[in-house]
Amino acid sequence: MINIQHLTFRYKKQDALFTDLSFEQQQGSIVGLLGKNGAGKSTLLQLISGLLKPQTGDLLVNNFKPFDRSPNFLSDIYMVSEEFSFPSITIGLYIKATAPLYPKFDYEKMNHILQQFELETKKNLNGLSHGQRKKFLIAFALSTNCSLLILDEPTNGLDIPSKSLFRKILVSSVSDEQLVLISTHQVKDIETVIDTIVVLDEGKIVYNESVFSISEQLQFKTVASLTGEATIYQEKCLGGHRIIIPANELEETEIDIELLFNAIINKVTLKPENHVVK
Repeated sequence: MINIQHLTFRYKKQDALFTDLSFEQQQGSIVGLLGKNGAGKSTLLQLISGLLKPQTGDLLVNNFKPFDRSPNFLSDIYMVSEEFSFPSITIGLYIKATAPLYPKFDYEKMNHILQQFELETKKNLNGLSHGQRKKFLIAFALSTNCSLLILDEPTNGLDIPSKSLFRKILVSSVSDEQLVLISTHQVKDIETVIDTIVVLDEGKIVYNESVFSISEQLQFKTVASLTGEATIYQEKCLGGHRIIIPANELEETEIDIELLFNAIINKVTLKPENHVVK
């Protein structure tokens, strides 16, 4: 699906953003792509979607070189950018004009998602609020049934009920033949839907683990005291500490993605065997 080997990319008159970047991902996953501001998440998504060209290295998506912009490549990938604009036309006319570009487009799914988002096809896109236009774009993306969906900050501009509905619709709308890449700073908005966590830092993929694997290795808790805990990473909070500890067979906890991300960025070794109770 995505195969990146030893990729280098730099913007003109700037230091290289990526040097020797490698990354592979197959279909059947909803991947959360995380990183600090300026880490290059949006740039990586633009490289994968063919909007930018790497200087060196190999980049294949569905066995296509993205920057070649092959029609067969473009008809099976859809990217929801953080910044977007629409012509001054109705939702219905936009669908009529644009959906034929995607051979697997599902009109029934589109109508169903529009109903869930309470969007009417007769409404002019530029007469909608930013959040409503974002919901339409998400609905359209999911209805293309493209094998690769890229969502850059998809929950920005959505209110709390819409974020909850987005998660529900996303999970029910994608299949095992698809790969969804979600880049976001709003980790709480996606932590219940992603099944793989990828962290980009200093021009490299520094973490790539399935949620299942993380749950097998680590536990996430809030405790009043650190006494007796084989703490891998901890942060102070109201009432005590948020901690990451080695997992045990008797208890499974929800993953605290924010805490996990902070541990990774601080270069904490997350292998449980390297930590013992003191």
